[in-house]
Amino acid sequence: MRIAPGNLPIPQTEYEAKAIAFCREWISGRSYFTLQTSGSTGTPKALTLSRRQMVASARLTGHTFGLKPADHALACLNVDYIAGIMMLVRGLELGLSITVVEPSSNPLQPFHADSEPFQFAAFVPLQLHTLLDEAGHSLPILNKMKAILVGGAAVDRTLSERLQAVEAPVFSTYGMTETVSHIAIRRLNGPERTEVFRVLAGVTIGVDDRNCLFINSAATDYETIQTNDVIELIDESHFRLVGRADSIINSGGVKIQPEKVEEVIATILAQEPIKARFFIAGIPDERLGQQVVLFIEGNEWPADRMEIIKKAIQRAVGPYAVPRKDVPLSVFKETPTGKVDRKSIVSTYLSGLETIDLRGKN
Repeated sequence: MRIAPGNLPIPQTEYEAKAIAFCREWISGRSYFTLQTSGSTGTPKALTLSRRQMVASARLTGHTFGLKPADHALACLNVDYIAGIMMLVRGLELGLSITVVEPSSNPLQPFHADSEPFQFAAFVPLQLHTLLDEAGHSLPILNKMKAILVGGAAVDRTLSERLQAVEAPVFSTYGMTETVSHIAIRRLNGPERTEVFRVLAGVTIGVDDRNCLFINSAATDYETIQTNDVIELIDESHFRLVGRADSIINSGGVKIQPEKVEEVIATILAQEPIKARFFIAGIPDERLGQQVVLFIEGNEWPADRMEIIKKAIQRAVGPYAVPRKDVPLSVFKETPTGKVDRKSIVSTYLSGLETIDLRGKN
């Protein structure tokens, strides 16, 4: 479905009808919109955002990526959530032409290299993995874009390496519903790739006594948003994301940031390369308080790979960070926005145990 400036088409599906309904409300001048958070880092909740906040965010994105009226953008993220809704707002506010497709693992499947090119698009990591699996079809389309955004979940080391095949600039985004989409970006490919996020113009950041990021901008209506994201603050405009304060594992009195352990594992898997999804979590342990557990999607990993991983973690993070158990699950449960629902997976796993194996043995 194509939404051009001044033209709202007749929807053909229930999903298209939902997108058009929002567009009509926006055009009518509605002042406030209530959106649902994804629930990936806490209990899902409804947030009310003002039109003023959403316009500020859209204009900031347009300025950052040089978007011009009549540029063609692809909207392939769920319009029930902030990432999908803001693609519609950008189109309506910036005069973009927006093609809306229902979210799928391969949103470029209906298009071809000789189709009218897209200048702008946003994806989640799983979509980009799928597009790169079919690079012969996808790359000619991707390479014509001014900017490609990837958000909604962390970009793993394997995807980061695979993105070097893309010529168009690809950016990881940092943001949330409370900040009305992204407030910081980092380049993922090419000679300008970096591990450091750069905040967008007009965004103020800082840290609390936990080294957790706080944010203030026009898109937050100049209200300070305190996050639970632990960062390394480099200067007033740059930071490195470390992990979640509420995900820290306390094992034997040693505090372990699971994201650091995951980065070690991801680096090893990227060398093969392996696209397997996994995550690190803490589960109760009588002796240690919590033990480190590796959750794996799909089959259990070979013993020789696990041995390499454990030695690498011990060297890089320390002995208490080495997983005492690995739990293979057939399929990871996801949030509605496609993120791995870590809390639900761990909760379901623990509720299914008659007794918790406190020593990590089967």
